[in-house]
Parts: sequence; C-alpha cells; structure tokens
Amino acid sequence: MSTSPIIQRLLAKAQRTDLPSFKPGDTIRVQVKIKEGDKERLQAFEGVVIKKTSGPQASFTVRKISFGHGVERIFPMNTRVIDKIDVTRRAKVRRAKLYYLRGLRGKAARLRELDTRTQGTAAAAKAE
Repeated sequence: MSTSPIIQRLLAKAQRTDLPSFKPGDTIRVQVKIKEGDKERLQAFEGVVIKKTSGPQASFTVRKISFGHGVERIFPMNTRVIDKIDVTRRAKVRRAKLYYLRGLRGKAARLRELDTRTQGTAAAAKAE
C-alpha cells in the first residue's frame, strides 16, 4: 500500500535531518521550546529512550525519574517544538521496547553502558 506522490512530497518536506541518531536505551537530553506569553525559552528533558517508532509520523518516548515518580514524555520526531537533542550516554540493550523499566526502581533500572571512546580508537588502530 503506497501513498500518493503528493503526500510523499509533503512528508519529505517536513522531515528533520538535523537530529542525531539514537536507539532505545540511550540517555538523551531533549531541548524543548516552551512558549510563555510572548516569550520563548528552552527546557531540557533528560531521560532514557524506552521506545522509538519509525515511518512518516515517527515518535520516541523518553522516561525519567522526577522526585521519585516516573515521568514519560512522547515526542514526535518531525516537530519544531524540539530545538535539539543531545545523546549523553549510550547503552547496550537487547530489546526494542524497554517497557520493563517501568517496574524497576533504583539500581535495578540501570542499563549496561557502551564505552564509545574505545570504539573510535580501535577503528583508528585497525586502519593503521
């Protein structure tokens, strides 16, 4: 089932190419534009990506713990509300959806971190 060429052109025009690549398990900081009256400011929402969908209306869900309560926020990928996304930590996970983190607390909710520093130096050493 294919979409019409007109709709494909509209969707291609709305696609964002300035966002970094990230996967479920990564800890990201999303800078969200907040409009208060006539002023606009940025607010950071930092947490673990527990879900990422693809397609023309792609979205991702970020979960964080705020004052002892779990807070999840769903962001559409192609929205202009997102100013920028910073990937602060990468983790190795074996699931595409990390819903099981909702039931875990404290140290049990930790994810195994990937060391991104050694990957770059290993590739450089291999190239020599």
